[in-house]
Amino acid sequence: MIFTNQQISDTAAKLHIADLKHATIGEALLMASTLEQEYGVPFIRMDQGSPGLPACRVGIEAEKRALDAGVGAHYPAAAGIAELKTALSRFAKAFLDVEITPRSCLPTTGSVAASFASFIACVQRNPERNKVLFIDPGFPIQKSQLRVIGAEWEQFDIHAHRGAEPLRAKLMEYIGKGDIAAIVYSNPNNPAWICLEEEELQVIGELATQYDVVVLEDLAYFAMDFRSDFGTPWQAPYPPTVARYTDNYILMISSSKIFSYAGQRIAAALISDRLFETYSPALAERYGDAGIFGVTFTASILYMITSGCTATTQYGYAAMLEAACNGELCFREDTMEYGRRAEEMKRTFTKYGFHIVYDRDVTADVGDGFFFTIGYGNMSGGELLVELMKCGISSIALATTGSEQEGVRACTSRFTKDKYALLEERVKMFANDHPL
Repeated sequence: MIFTNQQISDTAAKLHIADLKHATIGEALLMASTLEQEYGVPFIRMDQGSPGLPACRVGIEAEKRALDAGVGAHYPAAAGIAELKTALSRFAKAFLDVEITPRSCLPTTGSVAASFASFIACVQRNPERNKVLFIDPGFPIQKSQLRVIGAEWEQFDIHAHRGAEPLRAKLMEYIGKGDIAAIVYSNPNNPAWICLEEEELQVIGELATQYDVVVLEDLAYFAMDFRSDFGTPWQAPYPPTVARYTDNYILMISSSKIFSYAGQRIAAALISDRLFETYSPALAERYGDAGIFGVTFTASILYMITSGCTATTQYGYAAMLEAACNGELCFREDTMEYGRRAEEMKRTFTKYGFHIVYDRDVTADVGDGFFFTIGYGNMSGGELLVELMKCGISSIALATTGSEQEGVRACTSRFTKDKYALLEERVKMFANDHPL
């Protein structure tokens, strides 16, 4: 090992991390950064899912033009600039074959703001439905958002419930009680990189319609299931989406990963036109407005969170979306680099006795992409996190994502070719210290 037990425990205490085995993403990141600085040992960073590719120049140049044109002098409308709303509507049709009018396409300061506003609107629109159901594993911050607003949630690990009928049975255990307002999941999944298949999404959509539940589909890693040839505009195959099976949906589409534009904090909530126009007496009473879901979402909730997205960033996002729709910006070709990194990293870990935890979808092996999951022997996820950190490898335990499986999440974004040999050295060191 590189770091001793004492060095690890002393650093955790210094950073006021109560239990490193259950460290959050931020705490794991802070531990790795501190150990690097204090001991001069570079880490293999698998903790934070920050993009590892250059920001898209199309967006950068569009933002410069917008700033030069003077847009910085005026407040942006909460509902978004017309150019971006039109581009989002066009993108949904070009890449998902889904019809959503520009009015129902709302820019947000990252998908975090989109999910926060969605949670508020969904749990308040019907007093009898005040819980959110998480199809885990998932993004831990979303549960933290519910803590902020005092909302309750249910959760289950999908690992043992793949396929249409097993998933339907599991969902009914929760939805059948009548108190679920929304269902949330990411597809491809953070952290497991599993992908819900069409039959599973059809089940989710049918139940959402039957029980009047809103589906929050997080598409942060849009078209990044590299096993299929997604990403060609106006042409099948299209990525799977619940929007084909229900009108009760909000799609969250981010610029952070597909355009490597994370620093500009721009994403969107695409609300189905039907849901956007739905009347809610509870929302009307609470906010003193018309009670129209999309209008309340925009003016009475989203605006209170961020007061609108930065104007120049909206122009940058619009330009990237339009370039993608026109076939001038092939974002999938850029993001395929993450798949290549995952393939190399998985090969190294499995060579030394690790196994892939979430290894299959219903009909195929899980693909290579932005994340993957690994376990080692009978080690718990928390133990594995700590032992890997001693060898200069940072990660997060799957338990923090709602998973019931033992292991850690590995992110490929900061793994570059110059680190291949270092990863092999570190993983071999770990295996020698922990023989199976």
